[in-house]
Amino acid sequence: MIKRLFKSTFLFVLISFLSCGNTNNKPNKAEAFNADNKHEDFQTSEEIIVGANRTEEYLPLIKDNRIGIIANQSSLIKNENGTYTHLVDSLKNLGVNIKKVFAPEHGFRGEADAGEKVQDGTDLKTGLPVISLYGSNKKPSAEQLKGIDMLIFDLQDVGTRFYTYISSLHYIMEAAAENKLQLLVLDRPNPNGNYIDGPVLETEYQSFVGMHPIPVVHGMTMGEYAKMINGEGWLANGRKADLSVMEMKNYDHSKLYSLPVKPSPNLPNDQAIQLYPSLCFFEGTNVNAGRGTQKQFQLYGSPFLDEAIYHFTYTPQSLPGAKNPKHLGKTCYGEDLSQIEVPEKINLEWLIKAYQNTSDKEAFFNSFFTKLAGTKKLQQQIERGLSAEEIRKSWEPGLQDFRRTREKYLIYK
Repeated sequence: MIKRLFKSTFLFVLISFLSCGNTNNKPNKAEAFNADNKHEDFQTSEEIIVGANRTEEYLPLIKDNRIGIIANQSSLIKNENGTYTHLVDSLKNLGVNIKKVFAPEHGFRGEADAGEKVQDGTDLKTGLPVISLYGSNKKPSAEQLKGIDMLIFDLQDVGTRFYTYISSLHYIMEAAAENKLQLLVLDRPNPNGNYIDGPVLETEYQSFVGMHPIPVVHGMTMGEYAKMINGEGWLANGRKADLSVMEMKNYDHSKLYSLPVKPSPNLPNDQAIQLYPSLCFFEGTNVNAGRGTQKQFQLYGSPFLDEAIYHFTYTPQSLPGAKNPKHLGKTCYGEDLSQIEVPEKINLEWLIKAYQNTSDKEAFFNSFFTKLAGTKKLQQQIERGLSAEEIRKSWEPGLQDFRRTREKYLIYK
């Protein structure tokens, strides 16, 4: 089907002003994304052009269809003047017949807490009905898809198994297959797409924060991952979605990419996004990972960590996107990682060090940790006192198998 995307340049003149791309060099990684959706960064000779920006290529395919869009605040198109327009607003202005918006975790405008149930509603700006895909309804029902011919999926992922947008992708693909709808994925860069790491999920520990047998850091874009879901037969009853991917221009997995807007409320900058694969493990412990501060996923700390070893302190507060953070109002002892150079691998040293220096070992891990790790082995290895390198060696057979599988679905080398 993707060949059909290139058969027409209809309306090219009208929409060519939207064809600018996003940058592929990063500024200071700890600099917050600007609230007005503008990002001051270095320009390069070959800017990455995301799938959503290639409107002239996919408009001929979608213009005569009734459309459902899976989108959130990250679904942006870059304009020639460096500002951004939301995909939904842009397509409505071009006369595309959008019937509904389907919203993932954090909602359509990206304001809900992690794990907070997102309600159905109406988008105030466009008047479009918004259907939640986070809560009891993770897959659109046949009733919700009535009157829709085609689904467009455009979410900015951050490249980890437990970031739930890839789980939403799975259910959208399943719904498309069951209801015989076309699905177009508008591809975007993976800001952690330059490496692969972590334990591979064991199928008995499948959940919404880990649905497939992949490592924590998978090194794939949404388009590549959608191809893998189809190709590996992971949809229910062996179905395959009628899938097209609007590929990016000027992207490969070695290129750095700075997001123009927060992909979710608690990932405020590049530093947080790069630390997320390592620090998210703390979500399954009694350690706070910076929620309730202005440095989410750039700090970690707990009232139970040894203050003789941890000299940095902070106190989580109730903030938008983190209304009730762990250890609210309590002094946490920990580390500030906001200025460090982040290695291109998962760092287990922080997790191991925290476990070894907590006064509350019995309550350090909770049941969510196994879901995040996708295996019981990681907790057991830490409790037995294995080093980070010993643990990492145990991941290698699974990572080698995954690399071979991943290779079949790569669009960008």
